[in-house]
Amino acid sequence: MAEILVLDDVLDATVLVGKILTRKGHVVHTFTEEDAALDFVRTHPVDLAILDIKLQKMSGIEVLRLMKQAVPDMHAIMLTGYPTVETAREAVNLGADEYCVKPIDKQELEDKVAKILEGRSGRI
Repeated sequence: MAEILVLDDVLDATVLVGKILTRKGHVVHTFTEEDAALDFVRTHPVDLAILDIKLQKMSGIEVLRLMKQAVPDMHAIMLTGYPTVETAREAVNLGADEYCVKPIDKQELEDKVAKILEGRSGRI
């Protein structure tokens, strides 16, 4: 299974995603602070990052950019409660594999994670 990082400024959201993916056999590391998540990515192997776009200190797009600099082959799914074409386009340009709208649909999340980890993901 995969090493997955989840970053959302809402603790309940990280807990929910963590429970869903842990039940699928993945090792899930949850964070509510950008700096801690970035430090973790720089020092631990991560196969997939699931990042909220709206965070406290910086945007999830900026976090994605920094994570991709540290680990270029890491996969990513962006989460947002406020979907726009602009943020989707920017996420794709930075290498996000998928984009999920909150509230998170359990089946959609499981399917997208499985697709990415099986190497069948196309860009958004």
